[in-house]
Amino acid sequence: MSRSRILRFLDEVGASSGPSVSLCLPPGLSVQEAEKEIGTRIRVIEKDVLPALAEAVARSRTGAVIFWGESHRVLVIPPFPIVSEVLADGYCVAPLRSILERDLLIALILVRLGDYAIGVFRGEERVSSKVGTGLVHGRHRQGGSSSQRFARHREKQMEYFFERVCGHVREHLEPHVRGLDHVIYGGEEFTLRTFRQQCKFLKYFDERTLNLRLNVRRPRQSSLEEAISEVWSSELIEWAEA
Repeated sequence: MSRSRILRFLDEVGASSGPSVSLCLPPGLSVQEAEKEIGTRIRVIEKDVLPALAEAVARSRTGAVIFWGESHRVLVIPPFPIVSEVLADGYCVAPLRSILERDLLIALILVRLGDYAIGVFRGEERVSSKVGTGLVHGRHRQGGSSSQRFARHREKQMEYFFERVCGHVREHLEPHVRGLDHVIYGGEEFTLRTFRQQCKFLKYFDERTLNLRLNVRRPRQSSLEEAISEVWSSELIEWAEA
């Protein structure tokens, strides 16, 4: 659910009346821990629903918010981490709203071999970006000495490509070293791991890097726009009353 849609949904939830409980849980809970926390805090939740709620909380990288009452029985997985547990009577939407309404400064780094896209966003508005390509040959499938020469040549191409991309990353992120809230990567896992090892500048942001890898097939300007919308999206799971 997009940022604008989930905010409208929170307006609806916040205006609802009737007995209800709200619970914010931070990430890092196991299924057993989540089940214990939910069962202890929200005693009206049916036993057959509790395992599914706990599993959803445990798999979330950002924690979860539960609204449980007569009007709404939902779990929301927010786009950014919940810092601490909050328990409140009624439909208390303020903690989740505060996460969604902050115009965080976010850097997106999308890299696949031969293509890259770098963007800095304030909320969902682009502050700066750079998109480009570079020559990296595909893998050589034949054996022998020619294959070894090709592999060495390809490694040099990759090294040069990553060096160029790292320079562009530095150009766009360095002005925001102190102000960046989150850095998020997208692309193929092995490529990103190799790139991050080579680009030492990125170590400045290790503690602000979200545990999220965007699935981007071909980094382009349009990929940045699609990615930032995905980054700000929340997952909503609703239970119908039996």
